[in-house]
Amino acid sequence: MGNSCQTKNQFEAVGDLLIRYGLVLVIGWIGAMKFTSYEAHGIEPMVAHSPVMGWMYKLLSVQTFSNLLGIVEIAIASLIALRPISPKLSPIGSAAAVVMFLTTLSFLFSTPGWEPSLGGFPALSALPGQFLLKDVVLLGAAVSTFAEAARNSNRRESSDVSPVASFRPITNDSQISPRPRRSGQRNKIGR
Repeated sequence: MGNSCQTKNQFEAVGDLLIRYGLVLVIGWIGAMKFTSYEAHGIEPMVAHSPVMGWMYKLLSVQTFSNLLGIVEIAIASLIALRPISPKLSPIGSAAAVVMFLTTLSFLFSTPGWEPSLGGFPALSALPGQFLLKDVVLLGAAVSTFAEAARNSNRRESSDVSPVASFRPITNDSQISPRPRRSGQRNKIGR
């Protein structure tokens, strides 16, 4: 039983690590792509149809807006990545990612994205529908990283509790120790 709990904790630690730094990779990479003309023009129809962001093109060129968005996305990715070094900044990045993904998910409703050849709703077109739908999972990852970082941001030892630090392979049974009992807690046998 102890060995399976330890294995589960290791899998959870690896999962947490992949969620956090997978999110960092995706947001950072997409943010860096915003500096290209290809990406700037790729997001143009979604931004233009958005009641939340469409007005930006009246103030900024397509490329300038995309560049600013790239800076914001790279900053968000950097803040999330700082979790082991700065647990107080990391929840800010994750919260910003939550807002960002909620905004991009709103494009599903403001940008024409239902495939008419398949009868419309619920058939999503490849762009923007299926392209945007992945943001549901990314939103979940952002909420998860926010919850973990916010929960641990006030702990002095929180930088020592990173998923990287908690993943250690078990090499023998002597490394598995039972949970310490709380004061006043009785044994399972009733002693």
